This record gives sequence, C-alpha cells and structure tokens, in this order.
Amino acid sequence: LEQTGITVITGEVGSGKTTLLRLLLQRIDYEKLTVGVVNNAHGNFQELLEWMGAAFEVPQEGLSKIGHHQALQRFMVDEFNKGKRVVLIIDEAQNIEPDALEELRLLSNINADKHQLLQLILVGQPELLETLREPGLRQFAQRVSTEFHIQPLNLKETMAYIRHRVRVAGSEETLFEQPAQLAIYYFSGGVPRLINTICDQALALAYGVDAKQVSLALALETVKGKKIGGINPHKNTHPDMEKIRILLEKSLKTELT
Repeated sequence: LEQTGITVITGEVGSGKTTLLRLLLQRIDYEKLTVGVVNNAHGNFQELLEWMGAAFEVPQEGLSKIGHHQALQRFMVDEFNKGKRVVLIIDEAQNIEPDALEELRLLSNINADKHQLLQLILVGQPELLETLREPGLRQFAQRVSTEFHIQPLNLKETMAYIRHRVRVAGSEETLFEQPAQLAIYYFSGGVPRLINTICDQALALAYGVDAKQVSLALALETVKGKKIGGINPHKNTHPDMEKIRILLEKSLKTELT
C-alpha cells in the first residue's frame, strides 16, 4: 500500500469486494503497516470510534468520545514512532452517517513530521459514492486520491470464471455446455456471487437427473423462480447482453422475461 490520501472501492452486492479485501490483507507487509478492519460500520462517529478501537485492540473501556479520540491518536503516534503506518479499512462504508465521515476525515488529518498517521480505505456499495457527492462532504471527497469501482464480469470473463471454479473444485471436465454458460451470464449479469449460486444449483439439478453436463434447459430451470435472489439481467447494460438474449431466444424459440 502506497502512502496516499483516502481510497474508495465500490461495487454491487456480490461483485467481489470482500474477496478483494482478503487478497489485499494477504499481501500486506505487516512489518511496515498496522492494519485494522471494521466490517460492520454504521451509525454515528462515537460508534465508529468504538469499532476502530476494537479493530486496533486499543483499550477503551469507560472512555468518552474525546477519550476514544485521544486513545486512537496516541496509538497512531506510537505506531509511527515504531516506523509503522496505520491503515484503517472500513467495509460496508455506505452505512456510515455523513457527519461521521467528516469527523473521520478530521481524524485522518493528524500528522507527524508531515507524515499522515492514518490511511483510510473505504469499501462499500455504490450508494457510498452518492453520499460522498453531498455538499457537506466536499472536503472529504477532495481527499479521495484513489477510486475504483468493481464492474460485473463480461461474457468472456464469466466463462473463464466458471472454468476456473470447476478446476479449483478438482475437475478438468467441461461441466457446462456453452448455451448454459450464456444463460448463466445473462441471468447473473456477470455478478460473481450470482454466477456461483446458479452454477451450484444447476450442478445439483444435473446430478439429480444423472446428467454429465449442465444443459441450457437445466440452467433455465435453475433460474426459474429465483428473481427474489437478485437475478436480474437488466441491471447489466453491457452490449453483450442484448446479443445473448437474441441468441437464447432463437435457441428456445420463445422470449426471455
């Protein structure tokens, strides 16, 4: 992690934000960085301070808001004196109140010898970006130096992802016919979590009928009645979607809903 301002990472539910965080945490040099992760941020700044204290294992029993703030500041200074930089990763950051975000910015302004003591990484759903565009958070937004939005997979990436998952599970077989993969992409919108869900259930259906591969019919049977699970191809506006819809409808000789 390079020393920078505030980093913001966004993505839809199931897009892989948590997987990305796990990979990041595996690759961090903990000899140089002290990392705290808050997974369930919500509410006001007092609550956020308590979660931060817990993430960094800072004693906080009986402390007031000011006491929490001072304890965290002392912790960051101590880590700096050890030659380590403090990084705070907040997941589900879209749940933090705007006032709490602004106070978090003020906390991150603390520096020593022109070095910022706290580096922030905010991870959340796209609603986080809407919050950061509010006029009252203009100064916070100006501190954002790195912004990344995790896009859904395209068709080629989805097919490669399915092959990868099958290999990781221990098989070199082609378990999904190509039309089935097209349908899985269409109905998942390229969202990894939905791809996983459809594939897992489709394989269970295939096993139940003693099929060696998941066919288009089995893939469609899987997604039938699963609208409540977030399956909505219309959320992905990638140009591939319309082409795939036409191909599937020609194959099925009926319209997809």
